[in-house]
Amino acid sequence: MMNNSYWNPDNEDFKISCNGKIYVDKSMLIDYTNSILHTPERFICVSRPRRFGKSTDANMLVAYYSKGCDSKALFDHLKIAHRDSYKKHLNKHHVIYLNMQSFVSNQENIQEMIKFLTSQVILELKTEISDVQFQDETKLRLCLEDIYRYKGEKFVFIIDEWDCIFREFPNDLNSQKVYLDFLRDLLKDKKYVSLAYMTGILPIKKYGTHSALNMFKEISMINPTPMEKFMGFTKEEVKKLCEEYQIDFDEMKAWYDGYHLNKEVSILSPRSVVFSLMDRKFKNYWASTETYESLKVYIDMNFDGLRDDIIKLLARKRVIINPSKFQNDMTTFQSKDDVFTLLVHLGYLGYDEETSEVYIPNNEVVESFVNSIEDSNWGPVSESLRNSMNLIQATYACDGEQVAEYIEKAHLETSILQYNDENALAYTIYLAYIMARNDYTMVREFPGGKGFADVVFIPRYDKPAMIIELKYDKDVDTAIKQIKDKKYFFGLEKYLDNLLLVGINYDKETKKHTCMIEKYSNQKN
Repeated sequence: MMNNSYWNPDNEDFKISCNGKIYVDKSMLIDYTNSILHTPERFICVSRPRRFGKSTDANMLVAYYSKGCDSKALFDHLKIAHRDSYKKHLNKHHVIYLNMQSFVSNQENIQEMIKFLTSQVILELKTEISDVQFQDETKLRLCLEDIYRYKGEKFVFIIDEWDCIFREFPNDLNSQKVYLDFLRDLLKDKKYVSLAYMTGILPIKKYGTHSALNMFKEISMINPTPMEKFMGFTKEEVKKLCEEYQIDFDEMKAWYDGYHLNKEVSILSPRSVVFSLMDRKFKNYWASTETYESLKVYIDMNFDGLRDDIIKLLARKRVIINPSKFQNDMTTFQSKDDVFTLLVHLGYLGYDEETSEVYIPNNEVVESFVNSIEDSNWGPVSESLRNSMNLIQATYACDGEQVAEYIEKAHLETSILQYNDENALAYTIYLAYIMARNDYTMVREFPGGKGFADVVFIPRYDKPAMIIELKYDKDVDTAIKQIKDKKYFFGLEKYLDNLLLVGINYDKETKKHTCMIEKYSNQKN
């Protein structure tokens, strides 16, 4: 048998993944796809951000189903091997594998792309199935119908990067419709389809409220059911990897977790986790595959006060959105809801389905937002982020007057929030200290001693820990005294030699902040 690229491909791509130093077994995805073979539910479109393992999953399905290879050695030690359906479908299906990016990159327009794709697949079909006379070799659908009619053969379609057309030709609506019509003509209501599994970044393009491919169940970061555990690395999977590599799991979560898909499942970015384990360091790994320019373009669209909501997000507040009107492309924006929904699909925001709220999930994404904002013309906001580094240094120096000044500047940006109590003041603190996130875990209502400290900064590295007590229309002496009297430092014993007590007050009459900072080592308790 020839080494085909599209018709019954080999398993080399998946074999490479399995041979990697770090491989996480996601083979139970196959148990789900096996359960929907030859059923009305056999159409799935799975969309999730780059770096979240889409192509690896597609290659796995190709290796499992394709008659063009023997994958027993690859799968016998994986979880799927223990399921009843495992042997029944292992390398028992005709597979048509299409990586749309490879076709688009070599053609000038959609029409030429479809023509080239059709000719390449049919060329392989003719070589492998020589006993069927095709009625029309210019249309892939007709050739597959001929095979089904005369031989009763069905096909598993694996389509990777299905949505690249909408990224390569974002403003060409006619080409997009031609492409969608091609897929609909190829797949919809066709008896020869055993399974159609598409994967990409975006859900299926809508025109108004309708989709040309409405037979697909769409799995996305907005609606991941029932495939939550296959959308990335779960916390349980990453915890095992951290134990194996002796890497701090809590630090890993702070950097790459935060995509809470339901109450039970939270996922981490696979590529970032793998690179972090291999490098044995925590950093922003998006920079090598995504430029900050793409995020900058979207956040510069100030629909309905979008920038103000981004400030709220940076201050650790959540923002309610309506994702239902999003047209599933990168150009049709009618409101800030559309922009935020796209950012969820791109992985820049997490989404809480129960509350319809978006939030910034982790340190890696915070850094991407910060870098994008610094390159934008956001005036005082950009300056506030730059001031954050100076604020941190002023805090270390116990310069309460300077700290109050920087917090005052941050307050100018958080004045969009209701600023009339200690809780609202906390959001200002989060924004003011945003550049501290790389060095600290910031905890609200930290349980210590005889109560709860307002904000505690727990260092990840060789930095001083900080207990911050916030007061509204009182005084900073009261704040410092409360930290001592209620012994909020209980639970922070390992940091007592390098611990700062910080009291911050906002006076509603003068509309000014004051601050007092003391080193715990100088106190008698």
